[in-house]
Amino acid sequence: MFATDPILPPDPDGLEVLHDREYRVRAFRTGDDRLLIRGAVRDQKPPGMYVPDDPDPLTMHHMVVELEVDFPSLVIARAEAVLDIHPHTECPQIEEHYQRLVGLSIARGFTHKVRELFGGPRGCTHTTALIQAMAPVAVQCFWSMRASQARRTGMDAPFSVSEDESAQAAWRFNLGSCHVWAEDGAYVAQIEAGEPVEVPLSIQRRMRELGQDADEFRRAPA
Repeated sequence: MFATDPILPPDPDGLEVLHDREYRVRAFRTGDDRLLIRGAVRDQKPPGMYVPDDPDPLTMHHMVVELEVDFPSLVIARAEAVLDIHPHTECPQIEEHYQRLVGLSIARGFTHKVRELFGGPRGCTHTTALIQAMAPVAVQCFWSMRASQARRTGMDAPFSVSEDESAQAAWRFNLGSCHVWAEDGAYVAQIEAGEPVEVPLSIQRRMRELGQDADEFRRAPA
């Protein structure tokens, strides 16, 4: 379903590999009003680094988090953290603490709130880092959900703004998220002026490859 080729450049010649950290996050639509976000982080050491004559990589950490998120509010309705592989006997004692994610909105201020609740001795460093990596996936699913709904109802324009919503409402989770989406920037001003939003470049490239018109994709009625 997804590309599985390495996303890192090839290892530099002559350098000893010390550590590998892998994040994987996947999101699912469970209904018109609910998302399931699953994430995992795994830390591995090269074969033989800590255990002599060990032919296999050694997993030091493997944490898994599940979040059920209401749509379109992006409020967390259920949270579960499992410390599957951990270095210390007491590590899993912090799992229940992550229930405090329930009721938080994955929107502005979420990263700060996560640090406040789970930073330092209040959580597991690796689980907290995983949750912070999962949050942007939930935000990206705002438009994936719209695309899914558009496809299932025969519409073709998930990036357009419908007649009963404002540009600010449609793009509220993007505003202020990066330099392109600065609230006083040219791109946001263009959207607020009613101009069509730019279709993401990867979608434009793929549509050209398939002989499709990205402008029609953008301008079709919502």
